[in-house]
Amino acid sequence: MEVGKIEHLAPPAAHQFPHALSPEQRAEQQQLIKAVEAVNEAQLFGESTELTFTFDRHTNKLILQLIDRETREIVRQIPPEFLLRLAEDLR
Repeated sequence: MEVGKIEHLAPPAAHQFPHALSPEQRAEQQQLIKAVEAVNEAQLFGESTELTFTFDRHTNKLILQLIDRETREIVRQIPPEFLLRLAEDLR
């Protein structure tokens, strides 16, 4: 069984954000990683999909995605791509 990709949740590089993660933020991040692993192990979204989280640097938003394990295509994304681009355009 494949566990969802979680390397997207690695601590951000110092040059990407002006502040480092606090111990509390780092603990929350570890809890999120464990939760994603548990969801993927339990196959709550089926055998053919996995849950991933990514970070959109343009809008500073966390993105939840369901990915097809075989094709690596995005099955579902929250928030949808068009909303991310709208938020970026409104800035």
